[in-house]
This record gives sequence, C-alpha cells and structure tokens, in this order.
Amino acid sequence: MTEESPVDSPLLGAKAYDEPSVFTSDSLVREARRQKDLPEEPVPEICALDPDGDLVRYLRETGQAERDSNWPGYHTDLYRFELGGQEIGLVGCAVGASFAVLVAEQLFTAGCEFLVSITSSGRIVPQDDPPYFVLIERALRDEGTSHHYAEPEPYATLKADLLESVESACESAVSTPVYTGATWTTDAPFRETETAIERARSEGILAVEMEAAALYTFANVREYPVVCFAYVTNDMGQGEEEFEKGIANGSEAALEVIDAAADAWYCDAAR
Repeated sequence: MTEESPVDSPLLGAKAYDEPSVFTSDSLVREARRQKDLPEEPVPEICALDPDGDLVRYLRETGQAERDSNWPGYHTDLYRFELGGQEIGLVGCAVGASFAVLVAEQLFTAGCEFLVSITSSGRIVPQDDPPYFVLIERALRDEGTSHHYAEPEPYATLKADLLESVESACESAVSTPVYTGATWTTDAPFRETETAIERARSEGILAVEMEAAALYTFANVREYPVVCFAYVTNDMGQGEEEFEKGIANGSEAALEVIDAAADAWYCDAAR
C-alpha cells in the first residue's frame, strides 16, 4: 500500500477531481482548426456515436450522409444526415470508454448540445431474444476513464428527467423492443470471465458494453445531456449465429432510437 492510493493503484491516485485539466478539448479543437485551416463551423446540435460503424456505412451506402470536411477531429470523421427534419452529426467506430469520451468532449466543444450513443452488447440477464435495445439507466464502472472524472463509486447513472422522457418516447416510436436497465461497462471484452459475468448477473445487469459508464460520468461532471443505448445482439459468442442485428445491420432500428431520443430531448428543452 502507498499514501497515494488505498489500493496501491495509479488509477485511483493523484486525481484531484476539482482541478482543471492542463490539456483540454478546446485546445485540441483550436489547434486542429489552425493546422487544417478550418472555419469555426459548429457541428449539429444533436450528434450520435456509432461504435460499430454500421450506421455510418449504411447511411453512406444509401447516399443519406455526407462527410463534414470542417470537423476538427484528428482521429475521426463526422458525417451529417437528416432525420425527422433535423440534421444529425454522426461519428463511427469510436469504440471503448476512452475513445468515446475523447470524441464526446470534442463534439460538445464544437457545438453539440445532445449526444446519443448506441453500441453492440452481450446479453447478461435475458429480456428477450436478440436483437433488442437497452436504454441504459446506470452502468457499472468497470473501466478506467470514468475514474479520471469522478470519485470511485459502483455505477454511473443517466439523469432521471432524461431517462423518463427518452423511455416514454421509445415506447411509442421504436418498433424494436427497448428495455430499461443496467449494463456493465468493461475495458477488456476478452476478459469477460464467468466470475465477472456472475457478479453482473447477481446485480441484475442486463448487458455488457464498453462506453456507457464513462460517457455518463463525463456527462454528469460536465453537465451535458448524454443518453446511451446497448444494442443486445449476442451471448458473448457462446451461441450460434451471434451478433446479428437484423435489417441493414440494425441501422433502421438505430435510426428510430436516435429519432425518439432527439424528440424527447427537444421536448425537455422546450419546457
């Protein structure tokens, strides 16, 4: 043991949660614009993360999305498309907690006002036959990124008012089943052991994914509206014909979810 951390881990030591970061997303966006000679054009006020990249590929292949040449990101591309009369910004393949929060920080710096994340996940406590969605109300913080934003505690949670409005919108507007519940966020998908799975199952966790705990912790600390969905498509490779999302690799269903969440946010913002 050391004085730095009661568990002798650098992950939990020297964090000073109230102290500002020296390196910021504002700096990254500013320098990207300078180096790439980009105008200060804001991203759409509603944006989405598509860790699997299936939605980006579908929208590009069907001619519905165009790459934003003014996006000030070093590691990603942002695409713009129309949904329900609103322009949406979409970033694909930002897999895992640290990458998702890196992109989320940049998106909010660049003008995003509401962020939706939809990620594939493995089933823990069955709710239905896959595929189906879980509206994540809380996520087990079994990853590293959230611990750089807030004191250690078991779960990161979706704000109650946003949960209520998005849950209601999904009930009436999404054809694929959407269940509300908890997920387990892990940094190491190939270390999903029987012991870890049983712990999650004993806590009533519905699915395992890789981003939600970090995104919710970031959102709560920064006071940004972020909602995360798990798209349950598999039993962690233990069954036959796993990871099937349905029509267009689940893209049409994902668009319904994004549209419902966006409508809920707009209704809340108008109150």
